[in-house]
Amino acid sequence: MNKVQKLEELVRYHKALYYQGRPEISDYDYDKIEEELRKNDPKNRALEIVGSDTLMGEKVEHEKKMLSLEKTYTEKELIKWIHKRDVVAIYKIDGVSCSLIYQDGIISIGKTRGDGKTGENITSKVLWISSIPNHIHVKEKIEVRGEIFCTLDNFIKLGDEMHRIGLEMPSSARNIVAGLMGRKDNIELSRYLSFMAFDIISEQKTEAEIDKFTLLKDLNFQVPMVFHCHESKDVTAAIDSAREFMDEGDYQIDGLVFSYNQTSLHEKLGETAHHPRYKIAFKFEGETRITKINGITWGVSRNGILTPVAQVEPVTISGAEISNVTLHNYGMVREFSLKKGDEIEIVRSGEVIPKFLRVVNSFPGEIEIPDICPSCFSSLESDEIRLYCRNQKCPEKNKLIILNFIQKIGIDDLSEKRLEEMIRKGLVGDIPDVYKLSIENLLTLGKTKEKLASKLFENIQKTKEVDLVTFLASLGISGGAYNSCEKIVAGGFNSIEKIESMKVEDLVKLEGFAEKSAQDFVSGIKERHDLIRSLLALGFKIENKRIFQEGILSGLTFCITGDLSIKRNEMIKLIKSQGGEVSSSVSKNTNFVLTNKADSTSSKYKKALELKIPIITEDELYKLIDQGKK
Repeated sequence: MNKVQKLEELVRYHKALYYQGRPEISDYDYDKIEEELRKNDPKNRALEIVGSDTLMGEKVEHEKKMLSLEKTYTEKELIKWIHKRDVVAIYKIDGVSCSLIYQDGIISIGKTRGDGKTGENITSKVLWISSIPNHIHVKEKIEVRGEIFCTLDNFIKLGDEMHRIGLEMPSSARNIVAGLMGRKDNIELSRYLSFMAFDIISEQKTEAEIDKFTLLKDLNFQVPMVFHCHESKDVTAAIDSAREFMDEGDYQIDGLVFSYNQTSLHEKLGETAHHPRYKIAFKFEGETRITKINGITWGVSRNGILTPVAQVEPVTISGAEISNVTLHNYGMVREFSLKKGDEIEIVRSGEVIPKFLRVVNSFPGEIEIPDICPSCFSSLESDEIRLYCRNQKCPEKNKLIILNFIQKIGIDDLSEKRLEEMIRKGLVGDIPDVYKLSIENLLTLGKTKEKLASKLFENIQKTKEVDLVTFLASLGISGGAYNSCEKIVAGGFNSIEKIESMKVEDLVKLEGFAEKSAQDFVSGIKERHDLIRSLLALGFKIENKRIFQEGILSGLTFCITGDLSIKRNEMIKLIKSQGGEVSSSVSKNTNFVLTNKADSTSSKYKKALELKIPIITEDELYKLIDQGKK
């Protein structure tokens, strides 16, 4: 067998195992094999296979092929592919792709991707998935595509139920989805799965990719985190957000999918037999190793959740020596009976914290679960998935809350070590205490003389004047990363009063906010009401400072739809250079919708008419700017 034949056999073998939910190698290692085959035989038919050749149930053809995606692992290659175009990015969920067909507003069939041309009928299973609407308000035939996946919480609950009914335990959240889709019995277990939509195919065409997600939300579908990227810094922010989600998110992603925003470009570029030319997957390299657990410690986080960390026999991954691995949560430790001596497989993706993947060999013995907090020795509570320390005065929890605020608000020279000393001496017990410190208090700290004490005091005081985005991002709210807070403020919630009166349904309308992240943010703001009031009473001046310069369009938010005489990126830069904001969706906070089409059929145009928002042309915008300059 020659080199090409060997590579072709490996590609077919590993691709079939992947789509059966039984991968033997990482995605990164598989992609290296596929790339080697592409170099040696670019037209090899194995490269055109999308999914497994084997289907277990009734076969159903796709009217439009469900293709795979071109991939890249470097930001440099991604930026080159984008080529200064307006792009939309979404989290690449690690699950099973699914197509849903609706006729007369009722779901008629659900099917897997299969080999891209023909899928498997899984209608009986998708009907159990609560996040898939059975009815929608659109009567014409439409197809919705997305990903079926399992959250980490539901993975543990599902494992418990499978154990109770005598089924083999799942090895991972991703593999269990493929396993359930292939089952012919126990289909009710599909109720533990979730679905997020990323595409819609219908007679109603959208002028921009970003509009698809607005339309999907209107149809009551959950969508992944969405990023509208106008320039390279937006792309970097999306990648950073994905890395953070891989550490802290409640379901698995392995990168992002980037699409050109202009849908007319999709039609122009077309597709290969394998992938669309207008989309690309940015994936994090995921290298795995097998090692042994030497011990498990439990640390308390700023939200009071205890996180188990395994000390393992040191192994090298991506050039870094790994000796500590997160075991996710109490539920995962219990589910897999993780203990000292176990041989486990671990993964490190995109330079994020190394994680436990699966047990290779289980060591005899009992698992050890703490019943008191390692920081304050309070009794712990459990919801079968997580252990909680509910003590509001837990030293470690409070230290992390305060430290997060200090780092995000930008108090220079106030290190974790200094903060620990302040807490030990009783100078600081919560965030407002930091702003009550006097120079005399600071002089009591070790190695702190008058010059440093004065500097520290000044650094603390000057952070009282802060822009709204930074202030919100400093509060440590789940789902309240800087770029998310930026979207909230740009969406018209540009004061503390508006933020505190915001409802979940208001936030869901903004770009990038799924219902869960919106709920987390709104509840997080309510929980921090007293903290916000205390900081305002201490002299905080929170301003809606402009990210872009003040100008003629200051205080105005625009939404663009349709083609313009200049590139959309250039128009966005023009509006922002004059102090305006640009939103990707229309809401009650939008001041103008900008379009050159007087009878546009876009969802944005229709929404503007519905909300009675002024619609202006490109020429009218130029006149508005010119009049302001006079």
